Amino acid sequence: MLIKVYILCFISLSEVIILSSIRLENIKKNYNNIEVIKDFNLDIEDKEFLVLVGPSGCGKSTTLRMIAGLEEATSGNIYIDNRLVNNVLPKDRDIAFVFQNYALYPHMNVYKNMSFALEIRKIPKEEIRKRVEEVASILDISSLLNRKPKELSGGQRQRVALGRAMVRNPSVFLLDEPLSNLDAKLRVQMRTEIIKLHKKLQTTFIYVTHDQVEAMTMGSRIVVMKDGEIMQASDSKTIYNKPNNIFVASFIGVPQMNFINTKLKKDDRFYFEFCDNKIYIDYNNIDNKYIDKEVIIGIRPENIFVSREKINDLSIEAYIDVVEMAGSESYIYLNINNIQIIVKTYSVEDFKIDDKVYISFDNSRVHIFDRDTEKNIMI
Repeated sequence: MLIKVYILCFISLSEVIILSSIRLENIKKNYNNIEVIKDFNLDIEDKEFLVLVGPSGCGKSTTLRMIAGLEEATSGNIYIDNRLVNNVLPKDRDIAFVFQNYALYPHMNVYKNMSFALEIRKIPKEEIRKRVEEVASILDISSLLNRKPKELSGGQRQRVALGRAMVRNPSVFLLDEPLSNLDAKLRVQMRTEIIKLHKKLQTTFIYVTHDQVEAMTMGSRIVVMKDGEIMQASDSKTIYNKPNNIFVASFIGVPQMNFINTKLKKDDRFYFEFCDNKIYIDYNNIDNKYIDKEVIIGIRPENIFVSREKINDLSIEAYIDVVEMAGSESYIYLNINNIQIIVKTYSVEDFKIDDKVYISFDNSRVHIFDRDTEKNIMI
């Protein structure tokens, strides 16, 4: 039998070692007989930065609220550090919840907003002051302690909301789309700050977002959700390069993956036909049952090459519909026999609408999906 011995040393907030894992076991959630979470199973490791990502309405915030105890699971069990918490009140679960709208008390200054929960718990005033000042220093908001929320910028309010959670020394941080109200530049800055905060606190973070860029850049593991179910749970590199299915492949990546309906064929190698061209695939481990079957081919925009000249006999002629400039890269929307293909290029060449160009594929980066199940047959 494996016995774990945990020693917690409370020297200062930045040195606290808090250990907490979470397990969701056969969780279901119904609203008015509509099942919004379907047999959800997930293990979240101690100190992990887990991101729940998916489109609006997929159940990610509901899942977070059930962990917090703000929603009750219709069935299934929730464990925090191996303790069943289904019937444990939110205040007794040792978690901190950071809301999308910050939920600051408008009539209280920053210090009172951060200290209020500790005062309710009858923590000694000197201990409260030490905790608030230490957290304020970590978040660089020490000069704001006497201000009220209306006097703060969006980024400052977000720091206060994080600080209010931190002073409690929780074992788990739950963050529900905390950056969605910030402008693009500030979102990037706050992403970095939250990542550094997780590293400093060394505790469990569960972060909800619909923004795949946030998910890919922040999470040590990402859970992609759709219609109350887990589509894939893995690190960002695996999810991007080896998506389980068409939904994950299309949801993760900007611009999204290109999909082509075709038949998989084989002579000496596997290939598919596209615009009267044979596109050979650099794989030999494809199940022969797919030969001469209709499949869906997926290829990411950066794995398609575009040029003005025909490189070889397999180059495919295309015409440019739209060019989008995105700083150092461009997104080129091509028309090939009324099929639209998107290419991401870093070329400095000045491509224009209606230009004739030629494309070719990176044959080692082609994904093949079963037409019926939409699953990736290459993994």
